[in-house]
Amino acid sequence: MTDYDFKQEANTDYNYGCRPNERSIEEHINKGIFNIDKPSGPTSHEVDNWVKNIMHVSKTGHGGTLDPKVTGVLPVAMNTATKSLQFLLLSPKEYVCLMRLHKPVDEERIMEVLDEFTGKIYQIPPVKSAVKRELRVRNIYQIKLLEIQDNQDVLFRIKCESGTYIRKYCHDIGEVLGCGAHMAELRRTMAGSFEEDESLTTLQDVTDAYYFYKEDGDEKYLRQLIQPMEYTTKYVKKIYVKDSAVDAICHGASLASSGIVKLNSQIHENNTVAVMTLKDELLALGQSLYNANDIISMDTKIVVKIQKVFILPNTYPKMWK
Repeated sequence: MTDYDFKQEANTDYNYGCRPNERSIEEHINKGIFNIDKPSGPTSHEVDNWVKNIMHVSKTGHGGTLDPKVTGVLPVAMNTATKSLQFLLLSPKEYVCLMRLHKPVDEERIMEVLDEFTGKIYQIPPVKSAVKRELRVRNIYQIKLLEIQDNQDVLFRIKCESGTYIRKYCHDIGEVLGCGAHMAELRRTMAGSFEEDESLTTLQDVTDAYYFYKEDGDEKYLRQLIQPMEYTTKYVKKIYVKDSAVDAICHGASLASSGIVKLNSQIHENNTVAVMTLKDELLALGQSLYNANDIISMDTKIVVKIQKVFILPNTYPKMWK
């Protein structure tokens, strides 16, 4: 998401707003997300609630529900940042899965079927799911076979589109192999920009960091553990706007082409986009009404329908009538 088309030159006034890494600790918490290492046992909602109680915040939410027995990356957002979790629905996920075949199968045949289950696949969500049970297409971006034991225990890494059910994926592979299969163990190693080897933290780490902040006035541990909500936009197409457009959007206006400084060159009509300030603050989530080429050529026309706003009104000066 790094190729941008420039529409006009503009500077930003540092008397208003601030870069995400320069926020006060209170604002850092309010617009922050923990990359929690979810243990086996509790539900994702229980982990949410524990973070809420530990941090004494009014609201928490998680990005991508994990079943109780599944472990790994669970982004947990606080207060304002909970609205940014929608961006993770547009981002890929990665898992390490142990699949148990119900009968031994030749290793070469296992590898053939895994290759067949790469790219676009069809899935019907399982009975115990939060979505409507209807046939849908999901993308499997990559499968890496890690190990096979006794021609029955298959360990693999899978990178896939958000909303892919790995339990159903294993079941369907078992059907094609003709032996049956089930998901024995699962760990999520990536949810969008949140990865297993980057700032993964336990609930005990959160508890300790909050204690140091409240009892000793030491905020550095919380700053290390909390990622700004802008972190969710790594895989999302972006539009950067002038300071003069910020407060209008905060008061409910849609984005006009005249307020744009630069935008991702791959934006198409109806794409979900992240609207950013020139200080890299997440301003809004919206839907593009045109593609990037059309937006660049327009003088003054509404080009993005705003759906969610993340900055409070009057944070930037009013420059609109």
